[in-house]
Amino acid sequence: MTGSGGTGVVGRFAPSPTGAMHLGNARTALLAWLHSRAHGGRHLLRFEDLDTGRVRPWAYDLTRRDLEWLGLDWDGEITQSRRLDLYRDAAARLDTYPCTCTRREIRDAIEDSAGAPHGEEPVYPGTCRAAPRSPDRPAALRWRVPEGVVCAHDALSGRTLCQDLRADVGDLVLRRNDGVYAYHLAVVVDDAAGGVTDVLRGEDLWTATPRQAALQAALGLPTPRYLHVPLMTDYRGERLAKRGGAPPLSALREAGESAARIRAELARSLGWRVPDEVSLPDLLPLWSAELARPGAE
Repeated sequence: MTGSGGTGVVGRFAPSPTGAMHLGNARTALLAWLHSRAHGGRHLLRFEDLDTGRVRPWAYDLTRRDLEWLGLDWDGEITQSRRLDLYRDAAARLDTYPCTCTRREIRDAIEDSAGAPHGEEPVYPGTCRAAPRSPDRPAALRWRVPEGVVCAHDALSGRTLCQDLRADVGDLVLRRNDGVYAYHLAVVVDDAAGGVTDVLRGEDLWTATPRQAALQAALGLPTPRYLHVPLMTDYRGERLAKRGGAPPLSALREAGESAARIRAELARSLGWRVPDEVSLPDLLPLWSAELARPGAE
């Protein structure tokens, strides 16, 4: 079942090949696919593998096999580690400076300043804006964020989130001191290069959306439509994660589980009423109904 692209919608699923997919990953993959195909659009698979120290070479093919087992296809495949020149060129177009601060130094500088950090995470205080604190150390590359407020909209819930770039976000790292390009830079470059119009992803990335919108504006790139879906939780209400021991999808597949039953379980975790086994064509109208809810666009 391949999209014609007639609507102009292009979606993507972007796993990190750091281990086996679990059910939470699978549900996001399913919803991203349903969104692309419900619009008759194209769907891309992008491996986000810039942090090579965490990458597991076997995870690429395992992810492909798990997706195919669920019945999910894609119209193109992208691997971030092969696109470093794109990130380098994008960073060169921004107002940047080298930063040699350690995490501890940043934390100490924040504690010594006027008070607690804004928002949910520490905001870099600009220690190296004028000159690197310790020129003999390896330096990260930071974006000197402009003044102003940037807002992001979630097309699924109807929410809008606004952040003051200087106060709530701070100067973003675009490339770590070990040479690895940062997630926020890579995803906005990749989405634009791939013509991605709709980004469906987990709720955990919602608060990062304004900074990505700010990067898109600074680089002259389009901002896609964002849809953030709830994270899948275990019986304790905790987020399913690889490091937390969530069961891998491959184990269920190799144990002889039915893909149709797993699809049904994933659908039921969203509150959808489906039989014990369900096909992808049966799920498409359910996702369309989800998009028609009040608050969604």
